[in-house]
Amino acid sequence: MAILKLEDGKILTDINHIAKELAPLNIQLNRWSVGENSELHHLLNQDSLNEDQKNQVLEFLDHYFEKLQQTAGYQSRDLIVLHPAIPDLDGFLAKFSQIHTHADDEVRYVIDGEAVFGFVRPDDSQVELTVQPQEYINVPAGTEHWFYLSPARRVKAVRYFIDTAGWVPQYTGKEIRTHQAVA
Repeated sequence: MAILKLEDGKILTDINHIAKELAPLNIQLNRWSVGENSELHHLLNQDSLNEDQKNQVLEFLDHYFEKLQQTAGYQSRDLIVLHPAIPDLDGFLAKFSQIHTHADDEVRYVIDGEAVFGFVRPDDSQVELTVQPQEYINVPAGTEHWFYLSPARRVKAVRYFIDTAGWVPQYTGKEIRTHQAVA
């Protein structure tokens, strides 16, 4: 269940209320089931995955990728696996913890763990959305946002791309006024 924290501290958990708050940004948030496959769940329960295991996870979930290919022209996908034992995890995350935009949509399907996306809304207010397992988010190109991990510091997410070159962060220099993960 997604959790949206508004700048005034108010917390929303109803998907319809969250959608209303995010509507000015055209952010899509959906719930996609990972299903009941025991092999997939075994892989999701592991902290780290090798490349073969990542490919297995992607294959189990490729029906979503095929849908995105047909409806929105997505060309590739990968699986990112982040956890506390990754060397220089903080250094990796630092690239995304500042307010930035991308030339392409940022599309993530969180399948394990959770992550926090912060957004600057058109009225310049800021919100933070905790995205949890089995939730899909599409952040449109040009949306001012930032990203970090919740206190558990672990996430597995499928990333979908039309063009990976469009996913380079363009920093805006704006200051983040909120930065507190919702537990």
